[in-house]
Formats: sequence, C-alpha cells, structure tokens
Amino acid sequence: MPVAANILVIDDDESMRLGCVETLSQNGFRARAAGNGAGGLQLAREESFDVAIVALRMPGMSGMEVLAKLNEENPSIAVVVMTRYATIESAVEAIRQGAFDYLPKPFSPDLLVTVVNRALDRKQLALENMCLRMALKEKLGPETIVGDSPPMAKVAKLIQKVAPTDATVLVIGETGVGKELVARAVHHQSYRRDKPFVAVDCAALVENLFESELFGHVRGAFTGAVATTVGKFELANNGTLFFDEIGNIGPEVQVKLLRAIQEQEFMRVGGSQRIKVNVRIIAATNTDLLRDMKAGHFREDLFYRLSVVPIQIPPLRERREDIRVLAHHFLRKFSAKRNRDVTGFSDEALQAMEAYEWPGNVRELENTVERALVMAEKKIIEPGDLFFYGPVQGGGPDAPAEGHLVEMEKREITLALQRFHWQVGKAAYYLGINRKTLRDKIRKYGLSELQ
Repeated sequence: MPVAANILVIDDDESMRLGCVETLSQNGFRARAAGNGAGGLQLAREESFDVAIVALRMPGMSGMEVLAKLNEENPSIAVVVMTRYATIESAVEAIRQGAFDYLPKPFSPDLLVTVVNRALDRKQLALENMCLRMALKEKLGPETIVGDSPPMAKVAKLIQKVAPTDATVLVIGETGVGKELVARAVHHQSYRRDKPFVAVDCAALVENLFESELFGHVRGAFTGAVATTVGKFELANNGTLFFDEIGNIGPEVQVKLLRAIQEQEFMRVGGSQRIKVNVRIIAATNTDLLRDMKAGHFREDLFYRLSVVPIQIPPLRERREDIRVLAHHFLRKFSAKRNRDVTGFSDEALQAMEAYEWPGNVRELENTVERALVMAEKKIIEPGDLFFYGPVQGGGPDAPAEGHLVEMEKREITLALQRFHWQVGKAAYYLGINRKTLRDKIRKYGLSELQ
C-alpha cells in the first residue's frame, strides 16, 4: 500500500516543533524535526520529505534562506512557512520565493493538517501533470485491448488476476503487439489506477544518461546539470513504472536498477540523500531474456525479480480472428480523427488483411488502416486502397503484388499525388515523409501530373 507522507518541521521553538510532530503523527503522517535551518537541511539531504514546514524567523539561517536552499536542492518538496510575525508583506514574499502556503502562529492542529494535506494534493497534481505531459509526447496505442480470440482472452484473464496485486510483471512479445497497452491495463485495474503511470523507453535512452533519467540528479552533478531534477522513479511514486524493451539496458544500470527495485529507494546522481518510494514495476521485452541471461548479457537476479508474473502476447498472425475486429476499431478511430465518411471494408479487403502475415503486428495493422482511409475514394475500403510491405496470399486480384515493394511504393505515391491534385506538401504529410523525400521519389519513378 502507499507509504505515509513524510513531513519535515524546522523551528527553533521547541514546544511548537514538538507539537507539530505530535499532531502530524496522530494524523497518520511520518514526521521529523530540526531545531535550526542547518539541521533541517541536513535531514533533507539524508531523507526524502514530501512537505517541509519552516519557521521564517530563526537564529542563524533564516527561514527564507532555508526555503531557497530547499527549492534548489529538493524541488519536489512543498514548503509551508510559519511565523509569529504575520504580515501581508512577509507572506507575499515567502510565496513569491516558492513557498506553497503560509501559517501564522499560533495555529490550530486542524489548520496544520489541512494545510499539509493541501500541500500534498498540490504536489501530487504537479507530478501527475508532469506525467501527463510526458505521456502526450508518446505515440500511444489503442485505448483498450481489442480482440476476443482465445489467446487474447487468456491474456485478459491473466491481467485481471495480477492487477490487484503488487507482483512485478514481465510482458513478452514481438514489436507492435501492444505490450505497453497490456502494462497500462494492469495499472488501470489496480488500486494504483489514480496514481501516475510512468513509461521509460529503454531503447531510446543514451546509456550514460540512463541513471539520471531513472533517479534524477542534483545541481552540478555533471556538465549541463544546471538544476536539480526529479527522475522517473520519483515521478512514479505510489504508481506504476513501466520499462519498455528492458533488454536494452547495460550491465552497470542493471545493478543499480535491481537495487532500486529491491530496496524501493535510490539516490539522485551526485546526491547523498536516500529517497524512499513505493512503485510497482512492469517491464516489457521483444527479445529472449533467458537467452541473454545465459549469454551473460542480462543479470539472472534482475531477470527473476522482473518476471514474477510473465504475460506472453501472441503475434497477430497467431490470432487472425482478431484482425477484422481490430481493423474496424482502427477505422472508427481514424474516421473520427480525419473526418472521413468511410464506413467499412469490402469482403475482398478483409480477406487480403487476413491473408497477410503482419510482421509489424497490431501497430502495422493500425498504420495500414489509417493509410487506406486516406487513400479510399469510396465509403468502403477496397483491396486497392491497402498497402502491404510483404507478400499476401489469397488476397484477390486487386491485392498488392507479392514481393513487389518498389511497385507498391510507386503505386501509393501516385495515388496520394492524384488524391491531393499534386500538392506535394499535402501528399507528403499523408504519406508520412518530408517534401524532399517525396520529390526525390517522384523523379526516381518518373512520375508526372499528366499520367
């Protein structure tokens, strides 16, 4: 279950300090206290805190100095300031410098708890917004798992069993089968559904920056580290952290990842503070990790830590009964998106899709349907609107010729140019290539508007 929020109280007034700690502890929080600014900052370097309550007036280091230092070293901490000298000016200045809220002494226990809960809600909202911005940059698959074939029914049943637990899940399958979609389904059927789902693309990250991406870094940890940043583990606290293509991480990162998963704690790059988290781990791979493990490329202990519950996603060619329902699902999705009045597929088109091997799996089918929707001249997608990158058996006389990739490319470019009346920019956009590439191919194939 989610860990209790950790609160730091910094005040030279012993009775106020101890009273805050007692009130917070009685209301289900964990609380630590320091009698001066230097001591409070040292605690913040040694332990992870969600909220800091800081007195503005203290001997030595002032509350405003502590506020500035906390914002610099621990940007994820929500700071609440308190003082007996309550003035509008000091409140405005503290908030302008980055404080979340302001408590004028003396305050009631109820007000303290209310302000702390507000600060926690604000912090959680900020983390969720950051996760949402990250998710919007990704190309996500379909919103739900589509397919009622026996293999997918087995996958759905396994998701229902494992989702309510905190067991680590390893999703296995070829590229394009929908591994991230399965990971999101596990998350959304768990008690963590209202907490962040943070995805890490292990194939896209540079090796020497991977540790910083996972754990964050402190200011000055390396060249270019101009500010302290929060890593993916911290962003996913109380939620789910998904590692896509986990087989791509190197040996050194594997060791640190294993420790972070086991201990549920880590240190930012260049930092000395141990940060405690509560994160569920889901990983995915399109490679044979057992083979990699035996070859010495993947740690045995990490493999068994990740694969507590393996979920195997079958390729599309092994569940052809799902092709029709997936094709119609994608047609509805893209018809609305592109405002096209295309309502279905001809029997010949569906037969051609069912005959194709789909080396790119569901993702290739999705792209094929979107392309066919763009090219279709009628309300029904015909075989001639389809484009495949490989051989089709039994697809009918209008299906793309087996193996003739060059001819298929030439045909699709010609159809796009004709559809958009030789407006190269629009044709290039719908083909998914830039204008220069399209012009080069027009010259290569000797295409002309007069054809």
